[in-house]
Amino acid sequence: MAIQYFTAGESHGPVVLTILNGIPAGLDISPAEIDVDLARRQLTLGAGGRMRLEHDKVQILAGVMAGKTTGAPMALQVENRDHVRWKNKSIAAFTTPRPGHADLNGVLKFGYDDIRPALERASARETAVRVAAGAVARKFLSVFGIKVGGYVTAIGEVEADVSTLDEESRIHQASLNPVVCPDEVAAAKMILAIERVMQQRDTLGGIIEVVALGLPPGLGSFMQADQRLDARLGAAVLGVQAMKGVEIGPAFDNTRRQGTQVQDAIQIENGRLVRLTNRCGGLEGGITTGQPLIVRAAMKPIATTLTPQKTVDLASGEMKDTVYERSDFCPVPRAVVILEAVIALELANALILKVGGDSVHEMLLRFNSLSQARLEDIHLKGGNQVWWVD
Repeated sequence: MAIQYFTAGESHGPVVLTILNGIPAGLDISPAEIDVDLARRQLTLGAGGRMRLEHDKVQILAGVMAGKTTGAPMALQVENRDHVRWKNKSIAAFTTPRPGHADLNGVLKFGYDDIRPALERASARETAVRVAAGAVARKFLSVFGIKVGGYVTAIGEVEADVSTLDEESRIHQASLNPVVCPDEVAAAKMILAIERVMQQRDTLGGIIEVVALGLPPGLGSFMQADQRLDARLGAAVLGVQAMKGVEIGPAFDNTRRQGTQVQDAIQIENGRLVRLTNRCGGLEGGITTGQPLIVRAAMKPIATTLTPQKTVDLASGEMKDTVYERSDFCPVPRAVVILEAVIALELANALILKVGGDSVHEMLLRFNSLSQARLEDIHLKGGNQVWWVD
């Protein structure tokens, strides 16, 4: 069964929650393990005031007994501690849509008489439970030796140089500073850039890179467009609030090179088929190659700014300035774990579809028998064959 998940809840409602279906039985998982990722989502550098209010903890309401998944749908819930400030209070209608948000489009699409239902559901607060679901997927992948980690490579005009570090080192180095950047010099400049934009009452975006290590070859498919793993990863990334671009490996840099300069030549070493480069980012034909998977995402500067922007009051038709709602100045470091989560969920889904099985134990037996990039695993006949017979 493929992994499915749905989220529910509003930014200032009682809770945000998710139903996560398709996780096999027998996975050891605890709330404390999930809370580690929820804490990473609440990094405070560049964050708004809400991060000082929320201290997210997950509740596992279904699908786990005695610390192990049962194979049934999991129900995960995160409380909104800010809800008490809104509960049973009369709230004035919100009528001035903020450029760059879902405000105006939400009113036009759903016919709301108040913008608030749109901004409440479109809010990135919803990502708290996507991170929780992703933590379960991350734990599941780890059983098979697969690791998912991310880091920031750019904030505003500050760019990091990660070319001298392997993927494992990038993940480790990024964990040592509040901007989640592997390049120590660039990290210091990013901190200054965030502090500067806060003083300017503005916002900054950036670029995030997520890598997956230990993936076997053969996840994904080219049989249908929506089965291509790069298509599914792209959709998952672009489904995260404020993400406006995605690439697999150095895709945009590759466009400036000739074809012979961007392919990963195949060689044989000790009976194994190997690549000395990874310009494809770990995917060919929508299928994993066994190399590190590299996904890069562009996050726009978020739209809620302390400096007012021009808009129209939808109730009166008058030109107005936007009304500030508490928000971040630079959410890029906090977004790393969110992207890790949605990518981990897609990779877990691809692994389950490839291996099959109802329990982790059963899947491990099948996983260990997967074909690897060895010549002996390939059984080509050679010679001439007749393919089409009328």
